[in-house]
Amino acid sequence: MTALDLRVTPATLKAPVVSRSDVIVVGGGPAGVSAAVTAARSGAKVTLLERYSYLGGLASGGMVLVLDDMVNGSEISVTGIVSEYIERMDRLGLVVVAPKEDRYASRETWNKWGRYGLFDFHSHVQPKPICYAAAFDPDGWKRVSNDLVREAGVDLRLHAWFSQPVVENGVMKGVICESKAGPQAYLADIVIDTTGDIDVASRAGASHIQDSYLTTLVFRLGGVDTDAAEHFEQENPKEARAINRIIKRLLGGAWELWWLKTPLPGVVWCNAPHMTGYNGVDPVDLTRAELAARDRIAEAASYVRENLPGFENSYIVDAAPQIGVRQTRLLQGEYVMTKDDVTTRRHFADSVARGRDYYYPYRSLLPKEVDQLLVAGRHYSATPDAQKSSREIPPCMAMGQAVGVAAAIALDKNLLVRDISATDIQAGMKLHGADPGDVPATNATIDAPEEALV
Repeated sequence: MTALDLRVTPATLKAPVVSRSDVIVVGGGPAGVSAAVTAARSGAKVTLLERYSYLGGLASGGMVLVLDDMVNGSEISVTGIVSEYIERMDRLGLVVVAPKEDRYASRETWNKWGRYGLFDFHSHVQPKPICYAAAFDPDGWKRVSNDLVREAGVDLRLHAWFSQPVVENGVMKGVICESKAGPQAYLADIVIDTTGDIDVASRAGASHIQDSYLTTLVFRLGGVDTDAAEHFEQENPKEARAINRIIKRLLGGAWELWWLKTPLPGVVWCNAPHMTGYNGVDPVDLTRAELAARDRIAEAASYVRENLPGFENSYIVDAAPQIGVRQTRLLQGEYVMTKDDVTTRRHFADSVARGRDYYYPYRSLLPKEVDQLLVAGRHYSATPDAQKSSREIPPCMAMGQAVGVAAAIALDKNLLVRDISATDIQAGMKLHGADPGDVPATNATIDAPEEALV
């Protein structure tokens, strides 16, 4: 698939150049902040561009308020900057994590932690086992993001909306952003695309495909007596299921647990409505989805107040300012991850990041056609089916750290990003406390022979 060619060269550049950096990161979501902070901590001069007024992307603006896909059995498989977020939000009192001694399957631990979403979603055991996961507050995520970026010395530009890539002879040279000040050019030696929709890579000429999955506008309710709600559910499971079925039907689709507790007393997170058939990069479809979701939220909230014990005094606190788009454009890079790679836990010699029990090769973060460009996040190089089960926030952060490390190494060694050794990236990830997935878990599938390291 090709996008409209909006490339400009340094020679044809008309927008004023307002910044020159070693690295530009476009997109300040979880992957983007991870990439920018990691590259800056590694000694690079980094500019981070974000279209919204805050950092955090779908974790904050999209209010995806549970961090999961971080464990492979009892092993914590995703570490690094995501662990730092959890630790910092804990100091703010804005995260909930089940203690290690409660991470197992029992009715007692489920009743204690299940309504926070701190369980293994992939387990077939009932009740599902409690695991290492985190329920957090979106403002806490924003605050930690701001602190990390400023402490690392990243040059942050909010309200900067990417519009055009600056490319010369197939090499990225920078980007142009639209802003209240008009078009502005940002130049750098390396560009990292963490937009979630490969906005930069697709316009720079990188091969990609497009598909769609769920679109969600989550919301929060306040004034909820969660103790009363849980008591009703536990004592009257049949009646509770009947009421919840109606609520999920009003919402047009939802998680099995359509509401979860948050770190804020009396405030619950509602991971719904779940909607299909919308194109996440089409403003017409996005507008339709926003309006449809808000209508459903209002109707469901009214029914909840009248029918669900514990919710009698509930009210809508907010709906997410960013609609939750799961899948749009996907890079078709040096390696395309398949569903089989994910489900069989295929290990790669050039693994540079881990998810739950799957691995990301460095090649899946590299466009084929454009040099000095890296990608990280939900738009990485994968088939649609593979992406559906490997695009949670913590693994995206691990990808972000990997490309941040890679950019710093390329600068230090004066190499193209595609010519870096994966072993160097793996070593760099470990220096930042992240698991690059270089050592396969016991349940991994190891091909013989594996691909040569990049």
